[in-house]
Amino acid sequence: MSETLGYVFGFTGAAFMLASYTMKSMLPLRVAALLASCCLVVYGYVFHALPTLALYSVLIPINIRKTLQIRKLVRTIEEAKADTPLAQWLLPHMKRRTVKAGQVLWRQGDVATEMLYLESGRMRLIEHDQPLEPGALVGEIGLFAPENRRTLSLETTEDCVVHGLSAEAMMHLYFQSPKLGYHVMRLIVARLMHDTEVARARIAPAQAAA
Repeated sequence: MSETLGYVFGFTGAAFMLASYTMKSMLPLRVAALLASCCLVVYGYVFHALPTLALYSVLIPINIRKTLQIRKLVRTIEEAKADTPLAQWLLPHMKRRTVKAGQVLWRQGDVATEMLYLESGRMRLIEHDQPLEPGALVGEIGLFAPENRRTLSLETTEDCVVHGLSAEAMMHLYFQSPKLGYHVMRLIVARLMHDTEVARARIAPAQAAA
């Protein structure tokens, strides 16, 4: 294979790599990164650039896996019904961990760094004294709040198994699919309406007694 063809693949790979840094949508970004890796593997082979060849050979399967994951997510969201639980779409992208009873996971006013899905055990929103059962999704409001602050404190009342999704990962998924963004907004509005009703219920007795 001629050096000229090697340079063509090298510059093409560099162009795809630069393009991937300008993309906000994750699927085109991954496709561009995959094409860049393929081109740069050819470049490394032609010029016997072993570090380049090794690096991008490793990145090819990684980018293939990430691309397939994103395509699966988009397909799942597009095929989902309006009443499909949001957690069903998010769980494949969340990290599972266990939390002991009596731990405060965050306090009101803390910076929001993740949202949680409760697989087993029980938690409580402290200010509202509201128990959370398995299947609950919590913490999404703080991720989208203007200052990314927690609106309520959260503690575990039993040993729990939770799945966490970081703020960065949530934003990637949000920008990847407008439909996912729509359902996240519906969840947030429903939560805010519920919190408003709880606040009104707390205020009503005091107003009646006044």
